[in-house]
Amino acid sequence: MTQPALVSTGQTLPLSEGMPGVVADWSSDQRAFKNVPWGKAMMWIFLLSDTFIFSSFLISYMTVRMSATEPWPNPSEVFALTLFGKSIPLILIAIMTFVLISSSGTMAMAVKFGYEKNRKMTFILLLITAALGATFVGMQAFEWTKLILDEGIRPWGNPLGAAQFGSVFFMITGFHGTHVSIGVIFLIIVAIKVIRGDLDHQRPGFMTGRKGNYEMVEIMGLYWHFVDLVWVFIFAVFYLW
Repeated sequence: MTQPALVSTGQTLPLSEGMPGVVADWSSDQRAFKNVPWGKAMMWIFLLSDTFIFSSFLISYMTVRMSATEPWPNPSEVFALTLFGKSIPLILIAIMTFVLISSSGTMAMAVKFGYEKNRKMTFILLLITAALGATFVGMQAFEWTKLILDEGIRPWGNPLGAAQFGSVFFMITGFHGTHVSIGVIFLIIVAIKVIRGDLDHQRPGFMTGRKGNYEMVEIMGLYWHFVDLVWVFIFAVFYLW
């Protein structure tokens, strides 16, 4: 005899009694993953693996910094900008952080309007998110240019102190900036598909998803929120320490 098992979609699935029911339930994980699109599950797996990579980078940075024999440069001085004749510490980094965190809000709104199938607002918010991401990358490029040309910092050397500073800085921020750049490209692709109605009609093609379902917008949202969260850790560990 079987008993119905409720899932998140409101449907009922047969569930055997006793140990066979337990085995069947756990083997299919029907309460958690039934009817979950494969794209979302794969994105979660990718983000989990990326978490390990960023964690390894940040832990390596902390290890290198604590073991450095030369003085570590003061981030408040290295990343300061001179405005109106005054040196303002971390002003560019603060603006970059504000821009990226704001893009997380517009991304969340895009997902919300996507579930409401509001194509116009979803399209606009995706483009705003992409524009904010591109602004972040542009400011990061300016930061790199200033450090390389004005301060003489290289991945293999640093005239301001510990030689390891340049290598860990360019590795960590470059890897994160690559993630943001890739995200901007995919945001634009999804935005174009939204405004053309590809998600409504399930036109064959890359990143379309199921007919009438805007789950692709949510999947992009997962990636973008992850990128924003990683930057919070980089900002706290690298720039504020």
